[in-house]
Amino acid sequence: MLEYDNSAFYFFALSTMSFYLVPSWYSILKRFYKAFLGLRDEDIGAVARTAAEKRKADKLKRESKGLNTLKASGFLINLAVTVVLSIVFVVLLQNVSTDGEVNSFDPFQILGIDEDADTKAIKKAYRALSLVYHPDKNPNNPAAEATFQKVAKAYECLTDETAKENWRLYGNPDGKQALAVSIGLPSILLDTDNRNFVLVIYLIFMVVLIPYGVWTYYSKSSKFGEKDVMYDTYSWYHHTLGENTLIKSLPEFFAGSAEFRQCNMPKTQSEKEEIGKIMSTVRSNMQKPKYNHPVLVKGNVLLHSHLLRKTDELSASALEDLKYMLRTSGSLVDAMISVCQYQENLATALNCIEFGQMITQACWVRDSNLLQLPYFTAQEIKHVEKAKSKANDIKSYRTLADDQKKGMADFTGEQKDDILRCLNDVIPDITVESKVFVDDDEDDKVYEGDLCTIQVTITRNNLRDGAKVGLAHAPRFPYPRQEAWWVCLGTKEGKIINIEKVSSTGKVVEHKIKFLAPRVGTYEFDLHVKSNAYIGLDEKQTVSLTTLDNSVLPEYKIHPDDAELDDEPTLFEEMLNANVEQDSDSDDDSDSDDEDDNAKTSVADRKKAEMLKARKAAAAAGDDDEDDDEVEEVYAEK
Repeated sequence: MLEYDNSAFYFFALSTMSFYLVPSWYSILKRFYKAFLGLRDEDIGAVARTAAEKRKADKLKRESKGLNTLKASGFLINLAVTVVLSIVFVVLLQNVSTDGEVNSFDPFQILGIDEDADTKAIKKAYRALSLVYHPDKNPNNPAAEATFQKVAKAYECLTDETAKENWRLYGNPDGKQALAVSIGLPSILLDTDNRNFVLVIYLIFMVVLIPYGVWTYYSKSSKFGEKDVMYDTYSWYHHTLGENTLIKSLPEFFAGSAEFRQCNMPKTQSEKEEIGKIMSTVRSNMQKPKYNHPVLVKGNVLLHSHLLRKTDELSASALEDLKYMLRTSGSLVDAMISVCQYQENLATALNCIEFGQMITQACWVRDSNLLQLPYFTAQEIKHVEKAKSKANDIKSYRTLADDQKKGMADFTGEQKDDILRCLNDVIPDITVESKVFVDDDEDDKVYEGDLCTIQVTITRNNLRDGAKVGLAHAPRFPYPRQEAWWVCLGTKEGKIINIEKVSSTGKVVEHKIKFLAPRVGTYEFDLHVKSNAYIGLDEKQTVSLTTLDNSVLPEYKIHPDDAELDDEPTLFEEMLNANVEQDSDSDDDSDSDDEDDNAKTSVADRKKAEMLKARKAAAAAGDDDEDDDEVEEVYAEK
């Protein structure tokens, strides 16, 4: 009979808990280390290149370092569970030190006597224990029955010389055993008084906790698609984004994302009143709402307060809700663009990219992009617009000599240095070049059906050789954002051919767009290069492509040696033919030798022809179904 072994359970429990405690303590200690010692400012995006960025950097340090990082509910729950399990681990470890030997047969310990006890003491101990654990006195008690059997076996071991010798040599009174097995569970489970308690715990664990954990994990994970964006959000974007969606409509559509439907639902009357008060200050710059749902209204108002730089009027709770929206804005704007790519709406995709720029810089459609410069307000922009130079955007303002840059008369020397540093070193100055070619082609001509490549080269002119691009300068965006570029190729009819975000940090960025050359004719495509974080730096070029008739190309002839190689069977076919020949031999043993040779030859030739035909058909089907992610066919009319 298998025995419930407390000692074995201790070892089992200790080893099982170590699988959780070791990585848990590692993550906890790592969290503490990062909170106080291990994180550099660059690791959390707390980079201060200007005084305006310093305020943002200080906030990031407070939020990403120190005790504030240890207040997350998930971390605190894990810490509490780990501490409790660690205490249990220590208690079990102490039990192992006192009763740590895995269950072995010791007759003296079972009878509770000394090893030098005489026969009289052995019989006395046996009779006393038998009266206590006899099955007649303990009906329906498996633990008492198991103990009685052990007592009887121990008495036999100490009173029978053969059994005693077997125990001394092999550790068992019955002699050498093949394998000793016990159950690594506490013997308390056999106690009839604990039967109901054990059953309840088992039911709670198997019927409630495990199904609930599986259901919770599945219900949460099944809601999210690519880029950790919820499927309901993708569905909402498919419903709202159209061919001619304007930028002014995007804040409302963005506010309807499924990620915000819980946090942006007003819960109190004071919260509703606050939203109404803020709306009165931003209404003049809002597009007339299409939906009147409370979640959309609140999200739309909060986002406009950020775009119009009026967040100082928000309460602490409203500001937290806005920060959550901004924290997820990167992936959600990317999701908008992916939906536009699926719908092939070029104009809407470009508007979504510009909407992402405005979120990063806290600017809106009527604002001058000079507001991206530190310390610049509407007053400084008026001075710039009144100047003779008429440098009304970042690009033209950058080209002016320092003494001709208007709008900085009231700034201190340090502030002027910040502005010039931002213009000359931080905000990128790019040059875009493009060329069309066909890989491994002998000439520069493009023929119908060729695999064309448009290579786009982005050069950051104000970045030193060997230097890496840092974070985007966005002091009003509460989180760090890495600089990247959207490269989009579209037709003149407004259809997207290819759109992709390029995140290279080098001085020169190369991106290749591959597609199949359209029918014979001359085509023009629009190439857009747009920043993900800065307004007014976008570049647009026209890419021309002339495709020629591929019938003028010389006919491709297969070399005779290559043709023979195609006719040769593969290793798999040779093995299969060998099996066919063996089967043919066994079926035709009664035939003559000549007939057998002819039969094998004919069967092998026929099988070879069938396999060659099947292989060519499979190759043709493979060509029809070939799908290359990097190749995109252009459907354009002459």
